[in-house]
Amino acid sequence: MAFGFVVEKFGLFMKQFSYFISKDPGQKVTFGYSPSPGYSSVLGIILIGLGALMGVLAFIRYRKVECQIDADTYQPSLILDILLALSVFAIGIFLIIYLVHSI
Repeated sequence: MAFGFVVEKFGLFMKQFSYFISKDPGQKVTFGYSPSPGYSSVLGIILIGLGALMGVLAFIRYRKVECQIDADTYQPSLILDILLALSVFAIGIFLIIYLVHSI
């Protein structure tokens, strides 16, 4: 969730910073310039949502494991581990694509 927040705020910073970069040499800054829309806000919101979802899933798994330990019937679950690994892999691929696209 924190990474999503940083990505989204960095995109906002870059939009504001582009106002000062978009000046011609020897002239005033052109404040009416609107930079092309980036995907950092969307990516940041998706990362924040994914972080919240992982928090809920982790709590559900914690409660399940706690009940299994109390009943002495603990069975490890592989599904949430696979989902977590796939989501981290997908985020990495999307960030690579985003960075290559923004070059």
